[in-house]
Amino acid sequence: MHKYSFVNPQIFYLLLVLIPLIAWYVFRQKKLSASIQVSTIRSLDSIPKTWKHYLRHLLFAITVIVLSLLVVVMARPQSSESWENSSTEGIDIVMAVDVSTSMLARDLKPDRIEAAKDVATEFIAGRPYDRIGLVVFSGESFTQCPLTTDHAVVTNLLHETHTGVLEDGTAIGNGLATAVSRLKESDAISKVIILLTDGENNRGEIPPLTAAEIAKTFGVRVYTIGVGTIGTAPYPFDTPFGVRIQDVPVKIDEESLQSIADITGGKYFRATSNDKLKQIYKEIDALEKSKIDVKEFSKKKEEFEPYAIAALLLLITGILLKTSVFRNIP
Repeated sequence: MHKYSFVNPQIFYLLLVLIPLIAWYVFRQKKLSASIQVSTIRSLDSIPKTWKHYLRHLLFAITVIVLSLLVVVMARPQSSESWENSSTEGIDIVMAVDVSTSMLARDLKPDRIEAAKDVATEFIAGRPYDRIGLVVFSGESFTQCPLTTDHAVVTNLLHETHTGVLEDGTAIGNGLATAVSRLKESDAISKVIILLTDGENNRGEIPPLTAAEIAKTFGVRVYTIGVGTIGTAPYPFDTPFGVRIQDVPVKIDEESLQSIADITGGKYFRATSNDKLKQIYKEIDALEKSKIDVKEFSKKKEEFEPYAIAALLLLITGILLKTSVFRNIP
């Protein structure tokens, strides 16, 4: 249902000016009436009145209408849909992504890190009401993007993420602790970390399970994802003769990742292919649905244009009538 409102309703007080204007017009018409003493006017009754007699006040009526329409235009009428309360989904999520050089392995296509970025982008697009942040880690960790509802920013920063930006290694504990620090002040109903890695914790000052206990303390649930095929994976090596692909062992500390998930009430997943990684994010998306109330507002639309056009057309009509049909009528 459409509703009308006015940005400047006080402008309507200007309509009061029309009262003395109408009174002045009535008084003026009486003054303009000719007076002459005659014994009788019966002889004049047979003279038919022309249409100009009946329309002699039309110009003044047009003037009053034009002024009224201009007042409406200045009051700025707007239309909008009715406001509605609706229920939608919304939580705080931090994505902690491993950017160590082992993420260049090509068991996922085109490689692990690009596959992770592509699937994470789809996940972000499917969570329009969530605040989402991004933490990257390898031998150390830092916040790539704090929690925000501007998903375009998160997506752009995610695509700019690549290996080599940090000292190499795999500091899972540090990455998790940094992600927790972004959520500890959150008052969201649900606080979630999605931690993705392809290795074993071999760097950093904070053990993974200690970071998990910290997450539990702040009510943060952690979903862990181990990326990599079972056994070996093709990995590109730079050689004097160009890039050579060689199979290397895949070593993922699944026990620690499972423990992190268990401690925080999350779940551990193993992604051995692009399709499996997509399925994992879909499952996490289905698991994390917290309903929040959102008031939806429709965009307001300016509605003064029809009144302005009507006023202009009537003004032109009045001028044309005054200079043609009614030019001899005072």
